[in-house]
Amino acid sequence: MKRIAREAVDRRMGPAADKRALGAALDTEELAVNYYELAPGDSFGFGYHRHPEQEEVFYVLEGTATFETEDGEVAVSAGEAVRFAPGEWQLGRNAGDERCVALAMGAPKDDRRTEMLRDCPDCGGRTEQTVEMADDRESLVTRCTDCGTETGRFD
Repeated sequence: MKRIAREAVDRRMGPAADKRALGAALDTEELAVNYYELAPGDSFGFGYHRHPEQEEVFYVLEGTATFETEDGEVAVSAGEAVRFAPGEWQLGRNAGDERCVALAMGAPKDDRRTEMLRDCPDCGGRTEQTVEMADDRESLVTRCTDCGTETGRFD
């Protein structure tokens, strides 16, 4: 058995006010578990994305998370959960005025083949993107794979 406190796990850079990789801290082998706090306007992911081989479940503890899906938007409130099968496109965000707190769980744990789309102002639409460390190593940036434009910066 291994036990941790959320506060003992370092915050990770990204589009959420607070993200902590609980699964990594617990040394899980097959399950990714992440704790999120989203301020209004924050999102779980860097862009509209899918995990080709990972299913993902979000359980909302406080507030409401709104997920953009292939079938439209879906609001998930406190006490509710939503599951995305491998390969389903989604992006969850806090579209409300109150903080949203949620757990995200995915299996298998390491699905390195995440595909992500974001709006690229230079290309004029959603394009494939990568996430990389900024040169100053103080933030992460998303970059269009078609033209190389930086499309987002996250602390």
